[in-house]
Amino acid sequence: MKPSVGVVIPTRNRPELLLRAIEGVLAQDYSGPILLVVVYDNEPPSPDLDVLPIVVITNSRTPGLAGTRNTGILALDTDLVAFCDDDDVWAPEKLRKQVEALGRRPRAEMVTCAIEVEYADRVVPRLAGTSTVTIDQLARSRMAMLHSSGFLFRRSALVPDRSEDGIGLVAEDAPGSQNEDWDLLLRASRRHDIVHVDEPLVRVLWGRSSFYAYEYATKISSLRWMMRRHPEIKGCAPGAARVYGQLACWSAASGNRSEAWKWTRKTVKANWKEPRAAIALAALVGGVPVDKVLHNLHKRGRGI
Repeated sequence: MKPSVGVVIPTRNRPELLLRAIEGVLAQDYSGPILLVVVYDNEPPSPDLDVLPIVVITNSRTPGLAGTRNTGILALDTDLVAFCDDDDVWAPEKLRKQVEALGRRPRAEMVTCAIEVEYADRVVPRLAGTSTVTIDQLARSRMAMLHSSGFLFRRSALVPDRSEDGIGLVAEDAPGSQNEDWDLLLRASRRHDIVHVDEPLVRVLWGRSSFYAYEYATKISSLRWMMRRHPEIKGCAPGAARVYGQLACWSAASGNRSEAWKWTRKTVKANWKEPRAAIALAALVGGVPVDKVLHNLHKRGRGI
């Protein structure tokens, strides 16, 4: 018998996008049992979903994306757990291919997939070029193609028995629930290499308003939280430079020039080839808005 899969969709006040995400899950060609749980964060559930074959609940933990996901995880008793954001859409073969890949690696606890980014009427695939993801790779780079809407776990790794250890739940102390997905990847990869299906099986929508996107101060706080939590990043010069470069860019975007200069210097010292240092310098010296650079990067399926 094929393993059962529980799918967690966190949502807040985006009914049209949510319905698209739900339709993508219900259209899966996976022949095993699928249970879909929609978790509303800080608002009552929509009665419109009562006609669908899904479970609808309300976040009972910390407000925000992390607590909402954890509420869904704990409501499930399936063999596997998958995440899908309410503004993303799965390809019909997504679950089938991931479950097959995980089945070929019985010790692995997590499988991801590549994505395609939709932004400003353009769709750009993002592939990883590998079938296995290690902690060294994730310390060096966030690997943005490993998007949370492509995560699939053994539930026993997220919610282990008391006698065992595991990956654990999503970190609810992540500032603004940002970088909680990178944190989860690093924690998973410390235990076992992550299986990866390098096909764009999830379409990720960028450039839309999100209740789970926060201001620059939160972006900065979450990156510093990651550096404290994961010494592997600071111990990898290119990985540290990448984060320092982000801190420089977000500091420049927020108007904090002294912090932007400080992080730019640290970026160059760690890795003078890091392109985010150039973006920060363009903002500091040339007056080029970071948001404008980000817009142009998004058109190519990239980010800062």
